Amino acid sequence: MLLRNVQPGDVEAYVRMRCDPAMMGELGGPLPRDGIEDKVARDVAAAESGESLILMVVPDESRPEEAAGCVVLWSHEDEESPGETVSEVGWMILPEFQGRGLAKAAVRDLLERARHEGRWGLVHAFPGATNAPSNGLCRSLGFTFVGPCDVDFAGRLLHTNHWRIDPATELGG
Repeated sequence: MLLRNVQPGDVEAYVRMRCDPAMMGELGGPLPRDGIEDKVARDVAAAESGESLILMVVPDESRPEEAAGCVVLWSHEDEESPGETVSEVGWMILPEFQGRGLAKAAVRDLLERARHEGRWGLVHAFPGATNAPSNGLCRSLGFTFVGPCDVDFAGRLLHTNHWRIDPATELGG
């Protein structure tokens, strides 16, 4: 497996991840197709500037153009503590690549990068409350369960589980 920065040519992978009802089932349903090119462009810029880690999961290093999904680490304002920032990790793996351990390997690699960079602090994850695979991934990597919470994603209120990890000291699995 290889993790590479998102590239302008990743539009189709984004469409498959973000506009598909099954892929977006835990995130309030599919997003509209319009605007995906702009989202990819913004993500490419954020990755190139180092503002965020936005990495495509490539299952076969000999075919770096084939993305199985993505793993992302970014900072944003904490909804519960205005003025404070929180680092958040998220991931998506396309259906035909699920069940191979790619998500766990990608999140682990990303958290190891975060530990190496030393600038992200505690990293939070908010998988859907009913998303057993993603909650299991958090548990297996050493995240601590904080509790259930509701979060806003793309203007949608989602019922999630809140997990957190300090990559410097708690990364397991």
